[in-house]
Parts: sequence; C-alpha cells; structure tokens
Amino acid sequence: MKLGLHIPDFTWPNGPERLGPDLAEVAAAADAAGFDRISVMDHVWQIHTVGSPEMEMLEAYTTLGYVAAHTSRAKLLTLVTGVVYREPGLLAKMVTTLDVLSGGRAMLGIGAAWNEEESRGLGLFFPPMAERFERLEEALQICLQMWSGKQEPYTGAHYGLGRTLNSPKALSAPHPPILIGGSGERKTLRLVAKYAQACNLFPGPGLAHKLDVLRAHCEREGTDYDAIEKTVLFNFDVGDDGEKADEVISGLRRLAELGFDVAHGRVVNVSRITPLEIIGRQVVPAVADL
Repeated sequence: MKLGLHIPDFTWPNGPERLGPDLAEVAAAADAAGFDRISVMDHVWQIHTVGSPEMEMLEAYTTLGYVAAHTSRAKLLTLVTGVVYREPGLLAKMVTTLDVLSGGRAMLGIGAAWNEEESRGLGLFFPPMAERFERLEEALQICLQMWSGKQEPYTGAHYGLGRTLNSPKALSAPHPPILIGGSGERKTLRLVAKYAQACNLFPGPGLAHKLDVLRAHCEREGTDYDAIEKTVLFNFDVGDDGEKADEVISGLRRLAELGFDVAHGRVVNVSRITPLEIIGRQVVPAVADL
C-alpha cells in the first residue's frame, strides 16, 4: 500500500511569516519518508470540517509549484480541484506546467465542487449541482483532448475551445493521471469508470459497497476495474513518539484488505516533522507489501 500526505491546514505555530520555509521542510520530509504523493485542497477559504473560514488557506496550484521545487519523487495533486473554479483549457495547461516542471509528477485531482460559501464570497462561478457535473464531464474530455496532442476545436454544452493546442506536452505518459474525488454512486463513480485512473473515497462503513458500485460501472463502461487506483482518506496519528504507529498500521491493513491501493490523508502535527519521520521509519516499511 502507498501513502499520500494531504495538507489541508496552513495555520501553523510559526505563523504566515514562516509558512514558506516550514512548508518546504514538511514537503521535503514527506518526500524523504516515502510518501507516494502530496496533495493540498483547492479551496480559497478554510473549510468547516477543519476550522473557520478565517484560518490561513493558500491557493492550490501556486502551492503545488512551490512544493515541486522542494521535492524530487512524490506525485503532486489537488484533493480535489473544483471544476468550476478554472476554465478547463487553463486547468489542463496548469497541470501540464506542474507536470513538466516537476519532472512528470503531476496528477489531476478533480471534482464537481461543493463550497458555495467561498464561491459566493469571492465571486467564483458556482452553478447548480446538475450543471457542475455536466461541466465536470466536459472538463475531463477537454483535458484528455489537450493531452492527446489533438488540436481540433472542442464544442460542448458549456465549453467551447477553438484550438486545443498544448505545448509543451506533459511528461507523464500517456498523460497526468486523473483522480476524481467523491463517492456519489450515480454520477461520480460513473465518471471514474469512464475517464479516470484513480478515485478517492471518504472513509466509513460503506466503503466495500462503493467499490462494488465502481466495479459495476466499470463493467458497463468496458473499463478494467483493477487498473483504477483506489484511494481513501485516512488520518495518520502516530502519536508524539510513535506510540500509536501500530494502530495506524492495523488501520491500513484493513483498508488494503478491502482493496484500497493508497491511504491519503492528514498527518497530525505535521509541521513538527517528527510524525513524518516516524511514518517513514515504522509505517511505510510495514505496509509496503500490502
């Protein structure tokens, strides 16, 4: 099993003045510890499950570019981009840029968006849910067309592109992997089966059922279910001195038994660096063969 570090919170003890150096240190430590990927949220305000909107939040792709400069092996992605926050042609270009400058380490994490409060607050486009899902499917088609090297126009119900030129091409072959976040059985998991190379699910008692739904969508779409990477959110809390590491390893083993390839989530007290070092020494080797 592979591990992913998700960084949803930038309200750190040393404050904004030290946030750049502290983030660089965290990213480098995660890279060295053996985390397979590093992600940030694509939000402009902090979300309610983490804290108040007034807490520090960094723009996602600027942050990933900074993280790329301080890492050498971990994949880089948002968990996940709200499709309506950027025009798809620009989004494909941004992910391509991240991929080229990181040496082929970018992924496209994307979803239908949900945070109406921040969207209304900063004047971001936020149509009804049905339209957001329609735009999500068109955005996936546009990104794949741009990454294919084709340059003909794209015409959809919501987006029109006159020429899908994308130069330079992404380094990842055949293109940066697409991860779709969310657990919706009728729309989200169908889009995973049709377009994506990975999904990200929320933890809970229904995980096995969600995987069964995804498998059924893959059968209908003619997609290889086993080729889709199954990732799940996970809270890494190894304690101050590693006293909880065995609990973390047991939790990861249960997820692997369900069929998950990647556990991707927050590390408690990540800015202290020590938890990342403990995970690198104790957890990563213990789950490598799961």
